[in-house]
Amino acid sequence: MYEYRQLTSEQKAELVARRLARGFPPHSPPHPIRLQTFYLLTAACYEHKHLLSQSRRQQLLDLIFEKFIEESMKIRAWVILSNHYHLLVYVNNFDRLGKLFNLIHGSTSRQWNLEDNTTGRKNWYCYSDRAIRSERYYYTTLNYIHYNPVKHGYVKSPYDWSESSVHLYLENYGRKWLRDAWVQYPLRGYGKG
Repeated sequence: MYEYRQLTSEQKAELVARRLARGFPPHSPPHPIRLQTFYLLTAACYEHKHLLSQSRRQQLLDLIFEKFIEESMKIRAWVILSNHYHLLVYVNNFDRLGKLFNLIHGSTSRQWNLEDNTTGRKNWYCYSDRAIRSERYYYTTLNYIHYNPVKHGYVKSPYDWSESSVHLYLENYGRKWLRDAWVQYPLRGYGKG
């Protein structure tokens, strides 16, 4: 997105033409894999601005659960940070994802813009998805989600971040299970690039 803004009008037109020729949408990321499976879903605030206070993070999490449950999609892991969030979700209808994110992001944008007296401010950028294709990738993604607040320097331990599923896993499986999963499925270079 940021590089696109630096292009000339001709370069932008050429890039869009190449994307269309390959069958991709003109500007948003392509979604070539549409299976009923687990996905890592990520959404970020526009220009990665830190718009999500703790109360907004909780409000967003509640809304995400409400909308995904209505679609019978199971959220297995989550983390909501101050400028982006990650979800590990069983997606049973890939074509509904765009509508779900539009509902969630549209309603929160409107409310937060009214609260901040910034009508017309763009709050969200589009979401991205990655299909989970193996057990190893699933558990590494789970670890990545739980470690994300530490990675970004918000806290020293994943257990110190409240808007994360790590607490659910701690309660249901225990600290030893989480530690064993961390050792068995290390992050290595996960999330870089």
